[in-house]
Amino acid sequence: MNLRPGHRSAETVDVNLTPLIDVVFLLLIFFMVSTTFDRHAKLKVQLPEAEAKTQQQVKDPVVLSIDAKGKYYINDRQVVNTQPDTLKAALKKIIGDNPDITLLLRADGRTPHQSVVRAMDAASQLGITKLSIATVESQ
Repeated sequence: MNLRPGHRSAETVDVNLTPLIDVVFLLLIFFMVSTTFDRHAKLKVQLPEAEAKTQQQVKDPVVLSIDAKGKYYINDRQVVNTQPDTLKAALKKIIGDNPDITLLLRADGRTPHQSVVRAMDAASQLGITKLSIATVESQ
């Protein structure tokens, strides 16, 4: 309040934006951390159901898909045939000299059991010890 006539105060009102920027960054970090990413494969596979909950997400696994007819797909690219040697060669080409890579096996629920066993055997012969089998939760 100015009680002196003819005297004006030179005070200016400033809005401090620092707390607002801090809040915006905190919201951004919250949404980045809480967002889940869902992977959609190009190959439509009807996964078998399981009661167990998903334990952890693996970053960049090699995805070996098997369709209902027993055909193999590595990272959505079809393997030439279903022979064990061909499958091993294709897996070896993808993993290179890194047997510590995780192999995610996505087999259709109607896939012949022999195709799944052949894929697991090929992975074992290449020294792949981290193998995950994709399923969907039963309702």
